[in-house]
Amino acid sequence: MSEQLKNTRKVREGVVLSNKMQKTVTVRVERMVTHPDFDKRVIRAKKYYAHVDNNDIQVGQRVRIEETRPLSKLKRWRVVEVVA
Repeated sequence: MSEQLKNTRKVREGVVLSNKMQKTVTVRVERMVTHPDFDKRVIRAKKYYAHVDNNDIQVGQRVRIEETRPLSKLKRWRVVEVVA
């Protein structure tokens, strides 16, 4: 069981913002957090650079990305699949 926990990687789901780079897409991942003072749910977003082998992913598609080893200065994620 410890070996199974060791190999788990972070997985995020988001929308593709840009596909203008070679073999890279920019993905915007949103998450809901509770504001500490007002107890209201607010959206926080972050952009990730994700590796994709063939540039067949279009802007606006929902994708699932997974953590991987560093591929470049800013790229530490890769696209696993396109979500419907």
